[in-house]
Amino acid sequence: MSHDDFAFEPVKGLPERPPENERVLWQGRPETLQLAREAFKINWITAYFVVIVIWRASVGSIDAGLAGALAFGLPYVGLWALAMGVIAILATAMARSTVYTITTARVAMRIGAALNVTLNLPFRQIANADLALRKNGTGTISLETLGETKFSYLVLWPHCRPGHVRVTKPALRCIPDAAKVSQILAEAAETRVAQPVIERRTAPAKGDLVAAE
Repeated sequence: MSHDDFAFEPVKGLPERPPENERVLWQGRPETLQLAREAFKINWITAYFVVIVIWRASVGSIDAGLAGALAFGLPYVGLWALAMGVIAILATAMARSTVYTITTARVAMRIGAALNVTLNLPFRQIANADLALRKNGTGTISLETLGETKFSYLVLWPHCRPGHVRVTKPALRCIPDAAKVSQILAEAAETRVAQPVIERRTAPAKGDLVAAE
């Protein structure tokens, strides 16, 4: 029997039901293979093992020909396969546990395979968004926030802009059709920020003294 670990969520990807005037515009998650490439560097790891296998096989062939090459090279092929298996499991778990949400008021990120965290970023707290687009259409949208808000790189990883450790920037990482998603984000943020902010305050009762400013 299948079990949904997030069945408690009133709305998928959100810790609570949004207000009536807030609508979900888009939801998505990282593309697993692209996440494995960018966050776990499987291409670099594969290149490293190729060099090791060629080197060890060459040493073995000098001593014992083809049999020596296989004896010296195959164990490292096995290690490469094991590493790829572990990375595949981690990337799949992280992708499946993640839900990125764009609403008419904010960006929400439900992240974490082991320790689940939901990050809410209202548009009025987002100073800038940067899109890194790949040839296959996937991309990463990094968010720069206003004020003194700081984020832990270790808590957010891999859902943060690569290489920015000192000033960690949350990111919608390796999402499919990233150009379209960035357009949805830009239009929603522009519409929201353009709306006037109305603050409520209680009017003084009749007969109360109001100090002149």
